[in-house]
Amino acid sequence: MAKTKTAYVCTECGADYSKWQGQCTACQSWNTISEVRGVSGSASKGARGARFEGYAGTLSAVQSLSEISLQEQARISTGVQEFDRVLGGGLVEGSAVLMGGHPGAGKSTLLLQTVCHLASNVPALYVTGEESLQQVAMRARRLGLPTDALNMLSETSVERIIQIAETEQPRVLVIDSIQVMHVADIESAPGSVSQVREAAAFLTRFAKQTGTILFLVGHVTKDGSLAGPKVLEHMIDCSVLLEGSSDSRYRTLRGIKNRFGAVNELGVFAMVEQGLKEVKNPSAIFLNRGEDEAPGSVVMVIWEGTRPMLVEIQALVDMAQGSYPRRVAVGLDQNRLAMLLAVLHRHGGLHIADQDVFVNVVGGVKVSETSADLALLAAIVSSFRDRALPQDLVIFGEVGLSGEIRPVPNGQERIHEAAKHGFRRAIVPKANAPRKPLENMKVVPVNKLSDALAALDDL
Repeated sequence: MAKTKTAYVCTECGADYSKWQGQCTACQSWNTISEVRGVSGSASKGARGARFEGYAGTLSAVQSLSEISLQEQARISTGVQEFDRVLGGGLVEGSAVLMGGHPGAGKSTLLLQTVCHLASNVPALYVTGEESLQQVAMRARRLGLPTDALNMLSETSVERIIQIAETEQPRVLVIDSIQVMHVADIESAPGSVSQVREAAAFLTRFAKQTGTILFLVGHVTKDGSLAGPKVLEHMIDCSVLLEGSSDSRYRTLRGIKNRFGAVNELGVFAMVEQGLKEVKNPSAIFLNRGEDEAPGSVVMVIWEGTRPMLVEIQALVDMAQGSYPRRVAVGLDQNRLAMLLAVLHRHGGLHIADQDVFVNVVGGVKVSETSADLALLAAIVSSFRDRALPQDLVIFGEVGLSGEIRPVPNGQERIHEAAKHGFRRAIVPKANAPRKPLENMKVVPVNKLSDALAALDDL
């Protein structure tokens, strides 16, 4: 009988402890340490070491850095350009990709579409642990996908999955989802910290040693973070998050981590009857504005991954009904909104402490960069003064605490993207202004917040 070992692991950072305690001393999180039970000794070591020995390859050898081959790894296209963009150009052999998202976001749908088309060129195996094979087949038929070449498996045992994968030798392996997989050596229930960690480690090791492309589907918690231990995100090569509310037609696929491409790359999909359809020009859907000019609305240029994107931001300023004015931001950081309102009062001379301020980024886009600062303040000023801004105006720039307008990366590309979509006026930081005047666009460079407010008055 193998000896059982008990440990306590933090679900946020993966730190181990010999006994339970309320706070993790590594990441300072409270109530995140849970009990983990596993098998120790020769029995566990022998069981783990016996798997997929035939794929071990050559022995490791020490090499000089100059001797390492710099040949770029060949990539396999998923057949979806937006998916390839987020992955950095396609799939890399032996890579492990973790896809997270809320229930109903479309994780299984997107992966089923991708794998069905990949199976026509490379062997693929789709392992479903949450749904039955009939449910997956019904979805594939409803979406009109080619189903002749894709192999299906309904299994939750990691040992059994690896055994079948050794026989089938697929190039692409999909695990849906990692939270329901279990390892026989671990006594805890599926979905626990130890089961998720060990199952992901076994599957990732199999993918690395066999050159198999591994997809892992993961659930997210209420706050939007990936469920399970944080060490799971360190094991995989690429982590993508599919976002979008159930009442919204569009879904955004964002790259959180990518060892083979750019981070924070964004892909946009539309949910239609045939599944998720890629949107090749996201700026067009986020700029679906009305014909009439309305106060509090302005277009900004944000940078997502490797491309610029035009997004409309709206603001509503109204007299506060209670004793405490409300500050609500949807798609933006609420703390940064409070900071910018203080800068607007100190360096712009606008007193809105007795006003409710509501800010929304149209289309459900979440903006994390600081280039939206100047556009946000322009929308607030427009709503406060009840004066509409021209629809051919685009604004971007970072606002500092002393009222200065700081430059943002890729300023020239942002201006050219706005000109491509028909915008004829732009208010940008002085350091981002083009050296030569543009033919079809008037660019107003500003150095301080007061200069930007004066430029808005002159429109």
